[in-house]
Amino acid sequence: MERYSIDLAIDLLGRLNVLEQLDRPRSARELCDTLSFPTRFSPTLSWLLQRLVETGCIEVQTEIAERSYRLLCSPWQPQCAELRAIALETDGANASTLDLLDYAASLYPLVAAGKQNGEQGLFLPQGIALWLNYFHNNNLTYAVNNWLGAVVATNYLATRSRLRILEIGAGASSASEILLRYLNERGLLSRLERYLITEPNAFFRRRGQRELSRRYPNLSLEWGTLDMNSPWETQGIARAQFDLVYGVNVLHVAKDLLFSLGQARDALAPDGSLIISECVRPYPNQPMYPELVFQILDSFTDVEIDPEIRPNPGFLTADQWRHSFRRAGFEHTEVKPELDAIREIYPHFFTGAICGSKHL
Repeated sequence: MERYSIDLAIDLLGRLNVLEQLDRPRSARELCDTLSFPTRFSPTLSWLLQRLVETGCIEVQTEIAERSYRLLCSPWQPQCAELRAIALETDGANASTLDLLDYAASLYPLVAAGKQNGEQGLFLPQGIALWLNYFHNNNLTYAVNNWLGAVVATNYLATRSRLRILEIGAGASSASEILLRYLNERGLLSRLERYLITEPNAFFRRRGQRELSRRYPNLSLEWGTLDMNSPWETQGIARAQFDLVYGVNVLHVAKDLLFSLGQARDALAPDGSLIISECVRPYPNQPMYPELVFQILDSFTDVEIDPEIRPNPGFLTADQWRHSFRRAGFEHTEVKPELDAIREIYPHFFTGAICGSKHL
């Protein structure tokens, strides 16, 4: 998937006539001005260029305020068809990720031309079907986020006599499905007093409700909306009501991360915990293949920046998550598995669970 997104980036930079402008160092902002791209496309263009820095055909200069890029040699010819064949031979379900990457890449010229934004394109009916396939638990490249979160959350809940769970940003509930499955396998569903599953998108919420109500007819699952960027109490989330606040790949798009983390902390009982499973950036500024999809979404890029915990939009590093949890008032924070050690062996492992306890 990493190589596939690099080859898509090579193809896009050629189609957007960017490479021919790199005979001298230019920043993404300069390139947008030269090529009449919207200003908001600048971070997206910078991400595409960073992908080619990894190939060695572009050098980046960081001595000045903005990064500038210069072409050193022509990139290799994209081999998307061959890479797709390898991925599908490995697992046919990889088509879900490949299809979404392809569809997102097809929208880049329209976004660069200012004719469409990512939300308009990616959430058309065709895009919705691709999202549902991508977030499905049959898609191993995504489902690992659901599995890791469920394992960590279940291990935490196993010692508690009663379980009151608030899930935020549930989407179509693929993460809810795996968490309920693990709780059932551990014999913990009998302790479940409350499970409030929230998702602001009505289509996704109804779809998840229909499926999980069918699978668990005897559970009193609750469904609701929650805007994590607005005060939670005014949306019916009382303080100190939950043993676990849970989310998979949602908090990295919080408009004000510390605010949303603080709201989650307030919703926890005195001995409760926040556990999130996230795509975690191994090293600062390292591009990651899922970002090819999300870079054209305003909701992904239009967030408040903080030099310590969020120097740029998108996914955070393990250290940035640790710092953000501590600044939000969590007294004990840990990241699972040992991502700092894993990245030294394999720098493209992106999945981590961040846990924060309200009190030690």
